[in-house]
Amino acid sequence: MLTSSYLLLVSYFITGWANLKRVKANTGNFNTMVTVMIAARNEAERIHYTIEDLLAQDYPQHLTEIIIVDDHSTDRTSEIISSYADRGVKLLQLNEAEPLNSYKKKAIATAIGISTGELMVATDADCRMGPKWLSSIVGYYEAEQPVMISAPVTFFEEKSLFERMQTLEFAYLIGIGASFIGNKRASTCNGANLAYRKDIFYEVGGFSGIDDLASGDDELLLQKIAERFPGKIGFIKLREAVVYTHAKANLQEFLQQRRRWASKSIKYKDKKVVFLTICIWLFNISLLVNMGLGVYKSCFFYLFLIQFLLKYMFEFVFLLPITLFFKRQRLMSLLLLIQPFHILYFVYVGLMGNTKKYIWKGRMVK
Repeated sequence: MLTSSYLLLVSYFITGWANLKRVKANTGNFNTMVTVMIAARNEAERIHYTIEDLLAQDYPQHLTEIIIVDDHSTDRTSEIISSYADRGVKLLQLNEAEPLNSYKKKAIATAIGISTGELMVATDADCRMGPKWLSSIVGYYEAEQPVMISAPVTFFEEKSLFERMQTLEFAYLIGIGASFIGNKRASTCNGANLAYRKDIFYEVGGFSGIDDLASGDDELLLQKIAERFPGKIGFIKLREAVVYTHAKANLQEFLQQRRRWASKSIKYKDKKVVFLTICIWLFNISLLVNMGLGVYKSCFFYLFLIQFLLKYMFEFVFLLPITLFFKRQRLMSLLLLIQPFHILYFVYVGLMGNTKKYIWKGRMVK
């Protein structure tokens, strides 16, 4: 039963990705005022790369506003941002007397509050993007008129096998979010590449009701908007719209990140998605149980092998077109190697993501 449910779910994802139409990038006659906003904390090492990429965009400068909010950095982050003031980059600095659990949401809401743009475009302070990134997003927005746009994110510049494995697993997660949108049921996204109308943000009450969690400035906001505006959220299936970021260097950082992402699930508005997530978790539990019982009875081991093989086959069919989209199809050679680790980590994160606090940007949060 669990195996059949999982395979049906992956089939649903395969269909959803295929349903997403490729759009053509608009090359001119833009009329949308855009605010690019970033919440930054202790990003002195990389933030200048991000700012340079933003300033190199081919989108009209008179329609572009860049606001970066420094979230109590203890390094040179604010100094670096300030050095770009003469090129139009605006620096805001959080100055909260009382501790918050969601500094990032506070930073984003503050940026939106002073913005002049119609379309808010969010990314992260350690991300890279090509020169057509912003114009591709706005071109899609003006052509399709969605109220929110989820856009693709991938890892790059991997330095180890572990980081390449993360890139493939991350493609799986991005593909799931895109596939839900392709099936007209927006549920997940990534805040490193997300856009939405300013008026819609205020119409759904901003982060009100989801501001008790440190994370969730992306998925939980998307779900609030999807509930109010069903069918009006799009995914831009265009390589020019891809944002690039880095995988985690070690297992501890990786698990902290995934626990943070998993912590959002307790606030999901779409309970059907929560149910599906539980089904996936139980399917992975069943794999571990059958493998363990297989030590004592061979029939359980054979059942485990069948489950494992079917999981691999269906995920291969799902991931191949996604890796082709990112031009990272060579990563598919790692899929078989990833499978045992994916099962273990999914079970672990499902347990720990909703039961413990975690460290994020040097702070202990929940």
